[in-house]
Amino acid sequence: MPRTASAKKALRKSRAANERNRPRRTQLRTAIRKVRAAETKDEAQKALAEAIRLLDRAGRKNLVHKNNADRTKSRLTKAVAARK
Repeated sequence: MPRTASAKKALRKSRAANERNRPRRTQLRTAIRKVRAAETKDEAQKALAEAIRLLDRAGRKNLVHKNNADRTKSRLTKAVAARK
């Protein structure tokens, strides 16, 4: 457990941020899963639009690193384009 006042505050802030970020991270991962699991190309494109929106926001808010968000968007876009 933290001993100093600053460490105690840092722990409180860390826990608060974790509570804020957990549902956003879950939502992001679910959106990515929906793109990969889509049955048709049309479904995949709709899911991709939602996933891109969430990835852009996550990159801006430092939920994930910006390059990680861009790389994921690129890979998902390529996967959807390759569908028949």
